[in-house]
Amino acid sequence: MWSAVGLTLEISLPGSKLSEAYYSCRYACLREPLGFELGAERLEDDNEAIHAWWEDKDGEVLAVGRIHRIPSKSDGSQPDHSGPDAALCPAFTPLTEERDDLRPAVQIRQMGTRESWRRQGLASGLVIALEAAAISQWGAKSGWLQARLSAIPMYASEGWKTFGEEYEVVGIGPHLSMWKMLVGDESN
Repeated sequence: MWSAVGLTLEISLPGSKLSEAYYSCRYACLREPLGFELGAERLEDDNEAIHAWWEDKDGEVLAVGRIHRIPSKSDGSQPDHSGPDAALCPAFTPLTEERDDLRPAVQIRQMGTRESWRRQGLASGLVIALEAAAISQWGAKSGWLQARLSAIPMYASEGWKTFGEEYEVVGIGPHLSMWKMLVGDESN
């Protein structure tokens, strides 16, 4: 648990129960603005992921994010959400190769910050915490994500690099894939 400016950063390891406040924030930030039904904020593998969130002294969740281990034989492609007609997020093509320097690989997903708390460093704090937790929990070597275009500068400020062409996640909007070596190659 970390704190900054009266806020607390919480981390939940795989298998932990997440609060309704966590899911409420995720829905309000990521799914409700796009017209998705309640429930689309929950992913089938949430129980296998590490989650991080900022909350205020009253327990209101202000920003959320999660990271999960990409299975060893997976290229990272998966549905965007657990609801019906979920768009399929594309593969991270470098993971299609047998490269030990990239595995274990992890993916950050479901990053969202309440409107009134944006641009105050909460998302960067989540990224740093999620990276550290994934290295500690799984020995993660590389991180991957699909970023909305508006989020790319924040991820880039934490050392993430874009690759590939821009693509559309149906119902969500334009994205670029990003990656980062978490351990090993410090030149990246």
